[in-house]
Amino acid sequence: MGNIIKENLNSDGIDRRGFLKCMAWAGTGTLCVMQGGVLKSFAFGHGSNLDKAAMQGDFAFAQISDSHIGFNKAANPDVTATLREAIAKLNALPQSPEFVLHTGDLTQLSKADEFDTLDQSLKSVHTGRIYYVPGEHDVLNDNGAQFRERYGKDAQGDGWYSFDHKGVHFVGLVNVMNLKAGGLGSLGNDQLQWLKNDVRHLKHSTPIVVFAHIPLWSVYPQWGWGTDDSEQALSYLKKFGSVSVLNGHIHQVMQKVEGHVTFHTAMSTAFPQPAPGQAASPGPMKVPDDKLRSVLGITDINFVRGKHTLAVVDSPLSGG
Repeated sequence: MGNIIKENLNSDGIDRRGFLKCMAWAGTGTLCVMQGGVLKSFAFGHGSNLDKAAMQGDFAFAQISDSHIGFNKAANPDVTATLREAIAKLNALPQSPEFVLHTGDLTQLSKADEFDTLDQSLKSVHTGRIYYVPGEHDVLNDNGAQFRERYGKDAQGDGWYSFDHKGVHFVGLVNVMNLKAGGLGSLGNDQLQWLKNDVRHLKHSTPIVVFAHIPLWSVYPQWGWGTDDSEQALSYLKKFGSVSVLNGHIHQVMQKVEGHVTFHTAMSTAFPQPAPGQAASPGPMKVPDDKLRSVLGITDINFVRGKHTLAVVDSPLSGG
């Protein structure tokens, strides 16, 4: 699997703090498949059997996260270029994703020209539609008004919504409003009540995919990497046999499984952040220029009807 970070892992790859890491720091992607409640991960490269097998199923969609258009510091002085590389990687997939989820921090400072640059870049994605949720960097100054005007006209409240696709129920949540520096994300009572009502009448067999910016599990609360009322939100999803939660924010791949719920965080297309507790604080992390594209990437997700879990492929920009 390449040079996977192994701090705090036991011999089975399970983190001693309670989560499993699949961090793709090398020039390969990682295929993560749930089989019988067990998360299995494999290295894959261009043209491999695993690469081809991962694309087989009812439909595929993709996740892009943390593009941070407008960022220009040493960690990556040209984030637009690496976003376009990520788009090229999406467009080179054997099967075009039916839609793309962008899990927030589209921009660095919520400026109109940053949103414009993002929109122009994403026009080239070979997909039917792109769905968005905001990151904290997208709601600066105007409390997210510009974000909602561009991407959330049909959304509820601060931008939450749901949709159905081929028998799967997707829920986009917002947990970045009124976020304090280093503080945990929050959903709030209005959104929690909406979520409860949104899923109330769904059959227990309905697969659920939830996507939000900040993780809905406690990755590292000391850095604000978690959502303080996520337990309440997840309680409304316990009745379902298949729940997948997709997040960004931490700019690295981590997974956790709790019962029928699988949590997955994505790489950024802009810059990496340190592993939890491996630096004094979170933030843009400078790596050697020749290593940058090995810690940036996209996530391709495959749904197979009758399976309880999703097949997830995390692919760095430098991978095949």
